[in-house]
Amino acid sequence: MTHIPAGRGARDGYDLWIDPASAGWAYSALRVLALEPGGQREFATGDSEWVVLPLAGACTVLAGGEAFALHGRADVFSGVSDFCYLPRDAHATVASAEGGRFALAGARCSRRLPARYGPASGVPVELRGAGGASRQVNNFAAAGVFECDRLIAVEVLTPGGNWSSFPPHKHDEAGPHESQLEEVYYYELSGGQGAMGYQRVYPSPRGTTDVLAEVRSGDAVLIPDGWHGPSMAVPGYDMYYLNVMAGPGPSRQWLISDDPAHAWVREGWAAQPLDPRLPLYEAPRAPQPPSEEDGS
Repeated sequence: MTHIPAGRGARDGYDLWIDPASAGWAYSALRVLALEPGGQREFATGDSEWVVLPLAGACTVLAGGEAFALHGRADVFSGVSDFCYLPRDAHATVASAEGGRFALAGARCSRRLPARYGPASGVPVELRGAGGASRQVNNFAAAGVFECDRLIAVEVLTPGGNWSSFPPHKHDEAGPHESQLEEVYYYELSGGQGAMGYQRVYPSPRGTTDVLAEVRSGDAVLIPDGWHGPSMAVPGYDMYYLNVMAGPGPSRQWLISDDPAHAWVREGWAAQPLDPRLPLYEAPRAPQPPSEEDGS
């Protein structure tokens, strides 16, 4: 199933469970965990590395004798979140005093890296595109930003009425200018009940995936191959999606190829203003140590 409507991917107490076996591929995984106040969930990381990312609420993550307090956020439309990295072959617990929803983005990997905390202040917030193709990208676990073995994960926020993941692009063929990456899109929409958006994926020279899906909060779309884009946020409803990617390449890179039929769109961006609604928010500033002038 390429489009997984909310609830259809529930398993073992998770609201969404995507692993290589269920997706029919080799690396990428995503789980969404909802905890009631005072709730907790234990799990083994197995052969995969994981990033725990609060979608709504705060939590504490215990792993390998370390505790990571994640301050989180009210929801994905209100701010950048902190997160933590968990290595393969570990045992972890996610606990939340007030309850919330938490994404576990994973990838099968070989190296065992140390567990680490990622502060919200260290997340680069990037503005891409222009005009009606303006969007915001929170590069919390992008290649070159935060070290993982194979996992690449970012958040994209698209104001209502805009298109993102555009021009359509692909990363299904390894080469000097393109990475081979399996990808999960997980969506949330602002505006409450009835909020919706659309996702298009269509066949590339080496891919057969073909879907035009109406997506709602809690839905996911699997992209093993193919040109993907646009992701369409309908007017009045901002769109959020979490991208989780991994692949077999010897180096961890996000290299894409635009569909030649639409690549020309980028040329016009220099003459168009960025959507003034962006950024929806920025990363918080890192705390600064007191200076001598402060009387410390």
